Amino acid sequence: MRLIQARIPEPEYDLLRREAKRSGKSLQDVIREALRAHLLDDSVQPADPLFDAFPLFRSKDGRKARISERHDEALSGAPR
Repeated sequence: MRLIQARIPEPEYDLLRREAKRSGKSLQDVIREALRAHLLDDSVQPADPLFDAFPLFRSKDGRKARISERHDEALSGAPR
């Protein structure tokens, strides 16, 4: 982990300190979360190939397996 130093205006420091107290987190945690929220893209990309990869296998009779709808059967092997 790297150590950084930054000078910030007093009002911004007060905002960070109040948020840390309100959330019960350390000042470091609040700053890390704020950086991640600002810098990381947390949205779904519909064109991602992951969304086209399913179904990964077919059922015994050749149809597409609908595991999302029959997960209990798939996990336990017993029909519902």
